[in-house]
Amino acid sequence: MTAITPIDYEFDRQHIWHPYTSMTHALPAFGVVSADGCELTLDNGKRLIDGTSSWWACVHGYSHPYIVNAMQSQLQTLSHVMFGGVTHHPAIEVSKKLLAMTSANLTKVFLADSGSIAVEVAMKMALQYWQGRQQPNKQRILTVKHGYHGDTFAAMSVCDPEGGMHTMFGDAVTKQLFVDAPQTPFGEPLQPDDLNAMRQMLTNQHESIAAVIIEPIMQGAGGMRFYSADYLKALRALCDEFNVLLILDEIATGFGRTGKLFAYEHASIEADILCVGKALTGGYISLAATLCSDEVAQGISDSPSGVFMHGPTFMGNPLACAAASASLDLIATNDWQAQVAQIEAQMTTELSPATSLVGVKSVRVLGAVGVIEMHQAVNTAQLQQAFVDLGVWVRPFANLIYIMPPYSISATQLSQLTSAMLSVASTITAPTNTEANKQFISHG
Repeated sequence: MTAITPIDYEFDRQHIWHPYTSMTHALPAFGVVSADGCELTLDNGKRLIDGTSSWWACVHGYSHPYIVNAMQSQLQTLSHVMFGGVTHHPAIEVSKKLLAMTSANLTKVFLADSGSIAVEVAMKMALQYWQGRQQPNKQRILTVKHGYHGDTFAAMSVCDPEGGMHTMFGDAVTKQLFVDAPQTPFGEPLQPDDLNAMRQMLTNQHESIAAVIIEPIMQGAGGMRFYSADYLKALRALCDEFNVLLILDEIATGFGRTGKLFAYEHASIEADILCVGKALTGGYISLAATLCSDEVAQGISDSPSGVFMHGPTFMGNPLACAAASASLDLIATNDWQAQVAQIEAQMTTELSPATSLVGVKSVRVLGAVGVIEMHQAVNTAQLQQAFVDLGVWVRPFANLIYIMPPYSISATQLSQLTSAMLSVASTITAPTNTEANKQFISHG
């Protein structure tokens, strides 16, 4: 048995920055030494059922032999090479598979190295497209509140303008255009006035708007909000009416998470530009992609520069492309539809008792996403430890206790996750006068 190298927690605490934490008042970090299937193993030997798919990416679970073998094989031949003036089999194969599984109008693939960069690329594509169409004044991006599209500067500019991180960076972040987020719940016909703000903004500002960007069906880090497919369908029509591109950010929702291969399929629409990432490689290594139509590509080619002005060092990394190609093979051959449907049905049943808890505002389920929304923000560090004590890995944020487990999770493992969610949620009390208007929302 291989000896486990001890985790140097003190060095980590003193010198290593973790996401969204302070270096002087950092949240506790748990030492993970291995992962297999749907479980993480801590340095003390404790095994945790992973309810987050490592930030929604590891949809096939950990150490899947098909992906591991593909990466090991690729390491023996070509782990990295610059993509400028060079091409290779892994990039070609993963691009073929992406084009085969996305909508027919998407014909061009830009292989980026993270989700935030895929969004940056999409926004640059939109701006450059209009330069090529002799409308260089179309430089604004329109979006809805409660959105999240990444942590880099352009991506931050289209995150929620009130609760999003970019508020602290002031004038350094480009000012974009925002309207209220859709209010019609998923599965319901569009409320008559839900699109009014979007229509009004496009009516008044379309000459300066290059694109609308939105997370289809589910707003992820902005609140795990599920909205009506009718809104998305109507938004596509508005973009066509006002001559504005539509960017769909499927980084969190793509590859089956909401019950469709891509969330835009709920609305039977097509994007002009599509961003994917996270589950693209099964969560084994970072890779993202931005896909666009022939029309967008032609407009960029007709712009003053004649070329698209972006090229990351690790663009089209062969190792990442090999992992992605293997992950997409699993998506194509596994019965993910049945897996996600089973997860949805089980979470619908097992999370419903949360509606009786005093601290709970609403409960909602869509595909392989289960959310308990509390009335008030939770203590992340305190709840994190409580979940670890219960043998699961669930990482709450804001006022949300949620899971997005791997599709390969067993019914027994999922029950342990939902049971832990109910147990932890039951310890949270409600502010005064918040007992009314609880909701349970499922779409199974």
